[in-house]
Amino acid sequence: MALPRSSVGPRILMVGYNGANNTGAEALLLADIADVRAVLGPQARITIPSLNPANLRRYVHEDEHLRIVRLPPVFFRTARRLVREHDLVMLVEGSAYMDTWTSALLWAFLWVTRCAKAFGKPSLAYAVDAGSLKPANVRRVRREASKTGLIITRSRGAAERLRGWGVTSPIEVTADNALTFAPDPSDAGVLRHLWPDAPPRVVGMAVVDFHLWPVVIRPFGRRASCYRWPYYFRRSRACCQASRALAASYAALADQVAAEHDVGIALIAMEELDEPLATAVQERMKHEDRARVFSSRTLNASQMTWLLRSLTALQTSRYHAAVLSLAGSVPQVAVGHDLRLRTLYEELGLRERYFVEPELLDALPARVAELLESPGEQQRILEAGYTNLLGRAQRNRELLRAFLADRGWA
Repeated sequence: MALPRSSVGPRILMVGYNGANNTGAEALLLADIADVRAVLGPQARITIPSLNPANLRRYVHEDEHLRIVRLPPVFFRTARRLVREHDLVMLVEGSAYMDTWTSALLWAFLWVTRCAKAFGKPSLAYAVDAGSLKPANVRRVRREASKTGLIITRSRGAAERLRGWGVTSPIEVTADNALTFAPDPSDAGVLRHLWPDAPPRVVGMAVVDFHLWPVVIRPFGRRASCYRWPYYFRRSRACCQASRALAASYAALADQVAAEHDVGIALIAMEELDEPLATAVQERMKHEDRARVFSSRTLNASQMTWLLRSLTALQTSRYHAAVLSLAGSVPQVAVGHDLRLRTLYEELGLRERYFVEPELLDALPARVAELLESPGEQQRILEAGYTNLLGRAQRNRELLRAFLADRGWA
C-alpha cells in the first residue's frame, strides 16, 4: 500500500490522548513529532486531533505544516473524515490497547484503524502498550488491530498480550518513545526555582486516584463528576470514601518520610486530573509546610521532566514519572494499578521488591527508607535499564523510516 506522492509532503494523522495536560502524553507526542520530521523532513503535514485544542496548544505550536483540530467527544464521524483526508494514520497513544481508563478511548483508536483499512490508508501503531481488557474488548482488538500495517509495542509484555489475543498484524518490540524526549536545558533548575526554600533532599510522590476509573459513558450525571460529556468519573459514595482514605494514607506516608528523613515532599500531578488528590494529600499532612504540589496544569513536559530528575527518590503511580526520571537514575518505588508499571518494573528487574499493589501501601515507608539510606544498588540497576531501554526506543525512528520507505516515502 503506497502513500500518494505530493509536492508538499504526506499528510500524517497522529491520534492519541492529546490536550489533557498529561506530562507523559506531552513528552511522547513531542518525541513522535520529532521522529516524523526527522524521517520525512519539515514539509510533512501533521494533523493532531484533540478533545481540548487549547491545552494542546500550550506545548505544540501550529504552523503551515502542523495543525490542531477539535475532536468531539462523540468522535466517529469526525475521526472517519480525518482519516479519509490523510495519507497515513499513526496511533501515538501509549495506552492504545487497554480499557483501564475507559473503553471509549480504546474504541477511538480501533475506529481510526478500521477507517484507515476501509479507505486503503496505511496505519501504524507507534510504540504503544497493551494492558487489561474486558472479554468483549479482546474480541474487538483481535478484529480491528489486526488491520494495522505495523504495531510497534513499547514492551515485550505488550507484544505477548497482543499475540495472545490473536492479533495478526506484524509486531515489533522497542521501548517508550518518551525516553528520547529532550527537555530544555534551561529548565534544569525548576525545582529550586519554584521551591527555593526546599530541603536539600526532596522525595517525589506522583499520585493517582485509582477510584475515579474507569470513566463510564452516560447521557447525564453530576456536573462535578463529568470529565467531558458523555464521559463521567465513578463517584459513588464508596468510591469517594476510598479516595479520601487514599489521600489520608499518602498524607501519613509523606509525614513519616518527611519527619524521619528530613526531606521535602514534592506532590506531583503528572496529569491535571491528579491535582485534586495531590492537594488533598498536602491538606491532610501534619507537616504541610514540608510539601509542595507541582502540576502539569502549569508545568510543561520539559519542566516536569527536570523536576523528576532532580528528586532524591520517587514513589510513583504514574508510568511516565518512572520513565522520564530514568535518565537521572532516581531511586523509585511504584504503586501500580495496571499492567504498564508492572511490566516496566519487570523489564528493569525491580518488580519483586519495588512494585507495590495499591492495597499494600503499608509496605511503602520501609521501601522509601531503603531508597534514601542505600540508593546505590538500585541506581546501578536503573542506569543499566535506562541504557537498554533508550537503545530500544531509538529503534522507533528506524522502524518508521523502513515502514514509510516500503510505501514509497522516506
